[in-house]
Amino acid sequence: MTLRLGGLVPWSSVDYPGYQAAVLFVTGCPWRCPYCHNSHLWAGDAGLSWPAVRSFLETRVGLLDAVVVSGGEPLDQVTSIHEALKEIRGLGFGTALHTAGVSARRLQGLLADLDWVGLDIKGPFSRYQSITTRARSGDAARASVEILLASGTPHELRTTVHPDLLSGDDLVAMLNELAALGAPSVTLKNFRPMGCPDSRLAATYRPWLTPELAARLRAIMPGVVLPTS
Repeated sequence: MTLRLGGLVPWSSVDYPGYQAAVLFVTGCPWRCPYCHNSHLWAGDAGLSWPAVRSFLETRVGLLDAVVVSGGEPLDQVTSIHEALKEIRGLGFGTALHTAGVSARRLQGLLADLDWVGLDIKGPFSRYQSITTRARSGDAARASVEILLASGTPHELRTTVHPDLLSGDDLVAMLNELAALGAPSVTLKNFRPMGCPDSRLAATYRPWLTPELAARLRAIMPGVVLPTS
């Protein structure tokens, strides 16, 4: 298996909600979102090998519930990720994936070996190209949402919000689109400057959630999860 790895977090209680998990970070991503806090994983390899990761996981059998594959973008290495997921399950761990849905076809091919998916939604599908800098990225994301919802796989849709990239009206449009596809909930998260490759965004973040906007969002999607500060 040829798997480009960017790092390993041996324990996390937040990357797969409700479970104690190790987090495996892979490198490579076809999109270039300016607020990405893992931009160092867009390319390269940390020199960590899959046999070393597997050996570590063998020592955590019975101690951890699951392994999360994150990135970067795991769908960028889909064949190797698929093999890794099967080995992880063979050790008795649950499996989870963090993805932006860059390829609906690739995501669909992994779902049978996944217990949970965290799918990042960038904004209204019409805004995707301006955020990811990649043409047709919105089409890929929409198809990924549709496939994930139809699969019944437990998941979380989540969106990072920076007011210079997503306005209140953008968020309203996004929730309307997702609600129309059948999504019951989206988790909105505040932008974090750590690792952001765009110094301007890191310097200009400001609070964006007002009581009026919160009411508009909840009216569209009562299950929306809003940041508390």
